[in-house]
Amino acid sequence: MNYELCINRTLSSFLLAMATATATANDYNIRDYGAQNDTTVLSTEAIQRAIDDCSAHGGGRVLVPTGSYKMGSIILRSYVNLHLESGATLYGSTRVDDYRKMKSSYVSLRTQTTTIQLIYADSVEGVVIDGHGTIDGRGAAFPKLSWNDEGITRPHLLRFINSRDIAIRDVTLRNSGCWMQHYLACDRVRIEGIKVFNRNNFNNDALDIDGCHDVIVSNMLADSDDDAITLKSTSPRLCENVTIQNCIVSSHCNAIKLGTETNGGFRNIRISGCIVKPSADQRSQFFGDKGKRGTSAISLEIVDGGVMENIHVSDILVEGTESPIFIRLGNRARPYAEGIPVERVGSMRGLYLRNITVSGAGRTGCSITGLPGHCVEDVRLSDITIRQRGGCAKVAVPDDEKEQEYPEATMWGLLPAKGFFVRHARNVVFRNVEIVTDEPDERPEYVQVDVE
Repeated sequence: MNYELCINRTLSSFLLAMATATATANDYNIRDYGAQNDTTVLSTEAIQRAIDDCSAHGGGRVLVPTGSYKMGSIILRSYVNLHLESGATLYGSTRVDDYRKMKSSYVSLRTQTTTIQLIYADSVEGVVIDGHGTIDGRGAAFPKLSWNDEGITRPHLLRFINSRDIAIRDVTLRNSGCWMQHYLACDRVRIEGIKVFNRNNFNNDALDIDGCHDVIVSNMLADSDDDAITLKSTSPRLCENVTIQNCIVSSHCNAIKLGTETNGGFRNIRISGCIVKPSADQRSQFFGDKGKRGTSAISLEIVDGGVMENIHVSDILVEGTESPIFIRLGNRARPYAEGIPVERVGSMRGLYLRNITVSGAGRTGCSITGLPGHCVEDVRLSDITIRQRGGCAKVAVPDDEKEQEYPEATMWGLLPAKGFFVRHARNVVFRNVEIVTDEPDERPEYVQVDVE
């Protein structure tokens, strides 16, 4: 049976069961537990009591009625539906002391240390966050204090770890201190119809799916300063059986990315029907002026020993990214835990990109690159049109492999091809691919080095 059909059936059954359960279960109104419609008052304890009471009675709906409520960290429990009415907003406290330090049950690169977040769930099942209200982390209140302070002094807004049967629907998520939402080692996750605006701090990703299985993301509208839709693998657990469809995303960095953390890797990923467009707000907290265009539309990366197999990207409209397509096999070899070195170069094979139209791209060009003795394999690109600025003289092939460097579409600067620079690759096929430049460009459409 088609894996996407299996995912849809499983998640549909779960959502129907949750809808039936919440239709008959009690509501637990946070005001009944002392929450106040007043952002000068902290309602954390009242909201947590409502959640705990709901869970203790077998589950139900924790109701956030119309109004504005301030809170620090809350912990979700199994079979709790956090429902935000239209006009309801949960505001994160601007005091770091109001956030609980949590130690994850699952070890990975991003969760080895104690972290803080506004909404946290670990080893739960049957949790829903829905409604037409808003969760606003007010993340601009948390300055960047060090290079790796995400979740340490700057809270995530939403984090699910090692959990099952999770649904996030219709809500608006705004202004996290770092990543907006992080799902780590979760199974059967559905994210549908949400709006995400995350452009007030550093490391402001919109969505991070990390080592999860059986995931569907659909009809999401996202505008982020950093990466928008990001699949990661910060542990040996692969991201597997993931469908992303019908989303509209803006990013000053990478709009759709598999990477950068890639210890396990990615298998059976389908991305379709998405639009990548510039943000209406051209200011960038993290990237400055160079981020105005966005770095890439589609980045597929393995750099920490993982595998990438059976990746399908189709029916994508792109406007205004610097280097629209970036495929990279490197050897950064960052371990997922101390004392466990990465001792192999990863692999990439079975990548299919089809029906992609790009306008307003920068001059850089696109690239598909592996390493000597480690080729990117079996790549098919078809029915692709890329219109870019052009206007460049000939560019020499870069002599630095940059084997251990952070993977980024602009890592070599201007590429020797105005279309695709392909190096250390095997069985790469281009069919009906057109490269158009606004200004005459002396570079060839394709440059191939060590290609079979």
